[in-house]
Amino acid sequence: MVLVVRFTKTPYLHCIIRSVMLVKELGEAIKKRRKELGIIQPHLAELAQISVNTLYKLEKGQGNPSFEVVNKLADVLGMALKFDVKK
Repeated sequence: MVLVVRFTKTPYLHCIIRSVMLVKELGEAIKKRRKELGIIQPHLAELAQISVNTLYKLEKGQGNPSFEVVNKLADVLGMALKFDVKK
């Protein structure tokens, strides 16, 4: 599974994620992959070294995850982050 993040001139990842992939869609993709692997939220949070609350909010489509959080989750879940740079 690949998460696509497109960079534009905006300096903040949360703005990029909100404009390209709604946080809700990102959360749904992470939740779907977590369930495919049979991992419960507390265990995934521990493996990714993030708080359970952060994971819960992300899966519910709330908040703006940092690049670090998205990268940690993608790594644990075996997902790739693909970056497209627009000129």
